[in-house]
Amino acid sequence: MSKVPLTVRGLERLRDEIKRLKSVERPAIVRAIAEARAHGDISENAEYHAAKEQQSFLEGRIGEYENMLANAQEVDVTKLNAGGKVVFGATVKVADEAGKEQRWQIVGDFEADAKGGLVSVNSPIARALIGKKEGDVVEVAAPGGTRELEILGIEYL
Repeated sequence: MSKVPLTVRGLERLRDEIKRLKSVERPAIVRAIAEARAHGDISENAEYHAAKEQQSFLEGRIGEYENMLANAQEVDVTKLNAGGKVVFGATVKVADEAGKEQRWQIVGDFEADAKGGLVSVNSPIARALIGKKEGDVVEVAAPGGTRELEILGIEYL
């Protein structure tokens, strides 16, 4: 499996999510299964089957996150020496053709939250920005059509 890049904050969030799933969600599902089992015949018990399905989904998610953690490559953005280029973890301030400014930090898939200004390194925007410098104009092939963005600033926070 290839390495999964994560910022320091993203790695911490991943560890917290695994801990929450194991210490809060898993026991709640175990209780729901035990309660449904107490109702008698489980062969036709919809509550039991629903709880078992939830348990299966949860265990799959825990396994996926633990695998991601095992293959995580921590990137400390504050220690990057990128020479003024956009790299993984950088926060980029851009302006579109209309002059509307936006800020995005390029993060791993697990951390991505477009509304929160965190874009996946695999997104069209991040792929267009990586390797570019302040003042460069990039074309982004987005679902709504091609957009031009000018890089106004790059920070490594």
